[in-house]
This record gives sequence, C-alpha cells and structure tokens, in this order.
Amino acid sequence: MSSIDPSHVFVSRIASEYSLTATQVAATAKMFSEGATVPFIARYRKEQTGGMDEVQIMNVRDRLVQLADLEKRRDAIVKSLEERKLLSAELKKKIADAETVTRLEDIFAPFRPKRRTRGTMAKERGLEPLADFIWENRENASADAEKEAEKFIVEAKPEDKTAELNPAVPTVADALVGARDILAERFSDDADIRAELRQLIEDQGTVSAKVMYGKDTEPDAQKFKDYFDWSEPLKDVPSHRMLAMRRGEKEGFLFMRIQADEELALTKMRGRFGVSNGGPCAEQLDLAIADSFKRLLGLSLETEFRMKAKKEADIEAVRVFADNLRELLLASPLGQRPMIAIDPAFRTGCKTVVLDAQGKLLFDTVLHFTTSHSQAMEAVEMLKKMVAKFGSQAICIGNGTASRETEAVVRAAGLPASIPIIIVNESGASIYSASEVAREEFPDKDITVRGAVSIGRRLMDPLAELVKLDPKSIGVGQYQHDVDQNLLKTGLDDTVISCVNGVGVEVNTASRQLLGYVAGLNSGIASNIIAYRAENGPFKTREELKKVPRLGEVAYEQAAGFLRILGGTHPLDASAVHPERYALVEQMAADLGCDVPTLIRDADMRKKIDLKKYVSEEVGLPTLKDIISELAKPGRDPRAQFELFTFAEGVNKPADLTEGMKLPGIVTNVTNFGAFVDVGVHQDGLVHISQLADKYISDPSEVVKVGQKVNVTVTEVDLNRNRIALSMRSNPEPARQGQPRGDRQSNGPRRNNNGGGNGGQRRNNGGGNRGGGNDSFGGNWFDQAIKKGR
Repeated sequence: MSSIDPSHVFVSRIASEYSLTATQVAATAKMFSEGATVPFIARYRKEQTGGMDEVQIMNVRDRLVQLADLEKRRDAIVKSLEERKLLSAELKKKIADAETVTRLEDIFAPFRPKRRTRGTMAKERGLEPLADFIWENRENASADAEKEAEKFIVEAKPEDKTAELNPAVPTVADALVGARDILAERFSDDADIRAELRQLIEDQGTVSAKVMYGKDTEPDAQKFKDYFDWSEPLKDVPSHRMLAMRRGEKEGFLFMRIQADEELALTKMRGRFGVSNGGPCAEQLDLAIADSFKRLLGLSLETEFRMKAKKEADIEAVRVFADNLRELLLASPLGQRPMIAIDPAFRTGCKTVVLDAQGKLLFDTVLHFTTSHSQAMEAVEMLKKMVAKFGSQAICIGNGTASRETEAVVRAAGLPASIPIIIVNESGASIYSASEVAREEFPDKDITVRGAVSIGRRLMDPLAELVKLDPKSIGVGQYQHDVDQNLLKTGLDDTVISCVNGVGVEVNTASRQLLGYVAGLNSGIASNIIAYRAENGPFKTREELKKVPRLGEVAYEQAAGFLRILGGTHPLDASAVHPERYALVEQMAADLGCDVPTLIRDADMRKKIDLKKYVSEEVGLPTLKDIISELAKPGRDPRAQFELFTFAEGVNKPADLTEGMKLPGIVTNVTNFGAFVDVGVHQDGLVHISQLADKYISDPSEVVKVGQKVNVTVTEVDLNRNRIALSMRSNPEPARQGQPRGDRQSNGPRRNNNGGGNGGQRRNNGGGNRGGGNDSFGGNWFDQAIKKGR
C-alpha cells in the first residue's frame, strides 16, 4: 500500500462502509503504509484525513487488514482451482464477486479437496449416475427410483481382490442410500441454500442450554443453575450471557446449541431444490434433503454460528474492558507530592514506604496499626516522625484487607489537616511487585515493599504506574480470560497507546514502559532513551532525541509531539506543538513583534493572530487551531483535577451494611449488565442496569464510568455468599431475599479479580482486587440479574 489510489476497490468499499470519502481513506491508508501511527495521524494530520478521530482511523486500519486477508484467500482459491483445472469463467466471476470470506468459502465448498466421506464412498461404488437420475426425475412421477437402483446392484465375490476399492452394493436399499448420500453432500455444498439458512438463523435462530446429565447436583455447577433449561433468540443474547453459557459448557456442566427451526429450514431447502409432492424420485430427494440438513448442513452452520457468536461476544467484551481501562488510565492524578504509601494488613503489619515527589523510594518499614493498642500507638508515633522528617504531603492506603481499619487509626493520629488521607485502588499492585520490572527497579526489596511503592505511585500518576502492568491484570472487564486473547491484547494496547499519547510523556522522568507506548517508539528504543538519559543527563531539547540509537527520522516524526521536555531550551518542547510547526509559531510571533515565550504568556497577543494568513497546502485551520489551543496551555495535563473522596465512617465490612443504608462509593467496574461499586467494605456491590437510573437505559456506560464517585442505596446483603446489591435510583425498592422484584435485580456477581474463580482471597492470583471475579459471572445470583434486567 505504498501509494493507494482513491479509486482502489479497498478504498471505495471502506469509504462506503464507514461513511467516509475515498480521499480520507486513501490518505489514511497511505500514511499507514509509510509507518504512521494512529495517534500521530489523528493529532497531526487532520488536513489529510478530513479530521477523522482515532476510532475512525483504527476502523480503516483494521478493515484494510481484513480486506487484504480476503484477497489473499481469494487468490489462494483461484490458484487451487486453476491447478486442478476446475476454474470455469462462471466460477471465476462468482469468486471475484464474493464480498465476504463466508461467501467465498461457500462458493469454494463443492470444489474443496475432501476427506473420504459417505458421499465420496458412494461415488467410488459407482452410484453417482443413480443420484443424477433421482435429481433429474424429481418432477417425473412415473420415474421409478427403485427399478433404476436395481441396475447398480453388485454382489461381493470372496475372491475379488478389488472388493475393498469397489465395495459391493448388495441391495436396492443400499444403492438408494448411497445415491442419497451423494445428493445430501451436493445440497450441503450449495452456496445459495447456505446463505438462505444462514439468514434464517440470523433472524429466527435460538440459543438453548441444558445441564449435562448427572451434573445438576454438583456444587460447582450451581453458578450456571439458571442455564440448566434455558432458551432465547440468538439475536437477543448479550455478550456476557453468551460467554457465561460457553464457560458452563467448557467446564462440563452445560450443553449449548444454536439452531434454526428445523421445519422452516427444510421448507427452504425443498423450495430451493424443487421437490414436488409425488413420485418415487421426489421421495428419495426429500429423504436426502432431510439427511443433508440434520447430518451436514445444520451442524456445519451451527459450528459457524457458534464461532460467529463467540467472536461478537468477544468484541463486545473487549469494548467494555477497553472503555473501563481508558477511564482508569485517565483517572485524576494527585501529582508530584512527597508521600507515604501504606499496603495494609492485619497479622503481618502494614508495609509502609516513603516516596519523594518523583516517586523515588526513600525509606520503608512495617507498622502495626491494627494488631494491638500498644503497637498502634507506636505505629502512629513512627508515622508522625516520618511525616516530619521527609516532609510528606499525603498519605495513601491500599484498599485491600485492613484498609478501613488502618485508615481509622491514621485519621485519628492527629496529623496536620493539610495532609490528605486517601484510599487507593490497589488492583494489580501485587502483580507489579512480582514482575521483572519491579525486580529490576528494586532488586534488594521484597514484594511487599514493591507493592506499597506501586500504590503510592498510582496515586501520583495512575497512567504512568498502570502502564507497567499487563492491561488484563488491572481487572476492569468481564470474561477476559475467555475472549480471544489476540483481540483483547490489540484492543487494550490501542487504548493504552491512545491514553499515553493523549496525555503526553515527560521524557526526562518517564519509565521505559511508559515511553514504549509513545507513538513511533517501542520497548527497545525506550530502553535506549533511558540509557542515553542516564549517560548524558536530562534531554534539553526534542532535537537531542535524534542522537538516541535506533531513533530514526520516522520514529522521531511520530514520537516528538507526544514527548515533553519541561524546562528545556525551547519553550515549545514542553507542549504538544510538533517540531515541524515550530517555524510557523516563530513566524506568528515575529509578525506580532514578540518572541514565542511572550506569545505563550500573553492571551491578548494570541488573539491578534489571523489564522487564515497562515493557511497553506500543508497546514489548514484544524492544525492552526490546535496550535493556538496548545499555546494557551502548553504541556498542561488534560486529565481532570484530583478530588478527595472518603468512605462512610463506621462502615468497614459487609456485616455493617443494612438495607436502605445510603452510602458514597466509587465505581470500580462497568459491565453490560450493571456497575460494581466499592463502598469501603472490602467487597464491591452490584448496581444492576435496572437500578442505575430512574429512566430506562440500554448501556450502563450511559450513566456511570470507572472511577466515578456515586451515591448508592443498599438493597440487599447476602453475608453467606458475601454479596451486596445496590441501587442508584432515587426511590429504590427493598429487595426480597435472593429474589428480584419487577425489572430490578437484588443480586450480582462478585468483583473481577482475574482469578477465574468464585470468590477467593483478597489477592486472588495476584490481582489485588477483593472477592472473586467477573470471570466467574454465572451463579444463580448473577443469572437472575442479567435475565430480569433487559
């Protein structure tokens, strides 16, 4: 795709599919072929793309790959048919006109090299002429299929050495069965009937699930109880329900089917193949049609739709995960402040670290805030000394076990009112602490110290710290272990890249992991930047980046605008203005009789700029407006300002909750069926979609997002299963124990923790979240919720 013509079939097709112009698509495709990245194209090439956003650009990128794969498959099929001398002019046109891989494979099906089937064996026995006779006489009521079949009877001879290759056809019934086998395969390979039945399943197909025989009493099967006898239209199945049924099947508790109505399917097949109501041949043909659907076509299409439904469910699950991840990555940073970070615990004590304003570890110890009164007093005194000695300006506490108890002691310690005490979501901290990244940074510290450092740094800058983790381990999705892992990785990587480049990266303080997500860079170049910085000191200009090994012109062009140098030589190096536009900004300043720093400081001076004067073939008004906007706030963090949040006092565990209690909370995860909210009791509650608002909503993300502060009402507490139901309605009804009322749902699944189980410990599989996981969605509690909702 080094030079894409706007008339190229890919370009025109993609333009039509996404309501874009051919010029937009062609320009985007060309830039991709030249090594451009999505963030760079979206930010710095708006004139070429006509202002396409990141989502549109990614759609073009992904569709180009899909269509290229389609063409590769088309070429392979043509080559296969040519080599076997099967490619007629009519067949070649059909292949050329096929617009999807599915249609292409349907056309190729009759010619695909087959394994030895019942149909091929019947042909080997010489029964194809009988099959042809039945087909050709399907409307001839006087044609006698049985009499014709007598001609094909071949008795086996014991001494016949070729009998194995040419088996006997001892009876008329055997001959007719063989002929029907041949016809059944022909019908199954018919591209048009496959398309018709495919549409039938799309429109009217059903998904059903049954419990496997003898499994209904097994304890582990109970999480799938509501699917023991379940059926619904295929087109209505949401992604999380499809994934739940598939998991139940994978674990051996359920048997799932995706089917069309058999009678409707057979009616369509009879209509397609012209079966009349009379005559022996028509009867044989009807038997062949029924056999074709039950034995071949129906099962083949079911397999296809199982794969299709899984793919669609995966795409939706990845979308939900990516949306949640974006909110988490772009959470408000507290900023660079010296602080004390505490990873709480009961018996083993609280791992406590002191960090400077840049997140450097200065001191670590273990303080026992919750083991005994005397030890708590000692811990408080030690904490005060640490605050005084290191000038700490904030204290953060991980939200795991003992967090609320530790918080209560710290709040009662009599620290200056100017020092905020903040509970931090520690999801994934333990994964970081055991990672190679943490071992490299703190080789002489144990994992508990590393985890506390991660908690503190996450408060300073969530984005910079979370990029050190595999996005899957952050725990803000549903069924992430069940979805296509390549699709998940691509979707989450795209999200991280978008967030990192949207915020920008301070090149002189960024970690290797953070730099690796900058447009145009990779892990290797990021390591070279770190090494160059260590050897030569901080970068003074963006231009100096060109001295970094392997950071060539293309990488520099892609990355430079997203890398910030605060306090550098050139004032624009701290901004999102790309170096390729420095001369333009300098010209603006010169035309006004001032310098660039003055242009940045003086809003009145910027108002005097006539943007139309600077429009050229390369630079249009979109880019010029971006430049002026950036000059007004060079290098300013686009994330929202940090706001303090505190949980309700005296509510520390599920047993402290009562129905009707109103509490502040933080949204920790958003799924298709609702949102999980942390109310400070070490177990998230579910606000089912029907409880999110007083009005009807179809998507929870319409009203909530990860990290959002909300007020909720407790509608049910199930201490036996450690489950909490919440509502955000203005007048929520109290729940009946374990049972929904109206379209509400009192129960919900446990919070995600990447563990794949039901419940578990606080650090299940190192994830750091409390409770089990959204990967374990499925119990009766959950199933009632999702089925009674929408």
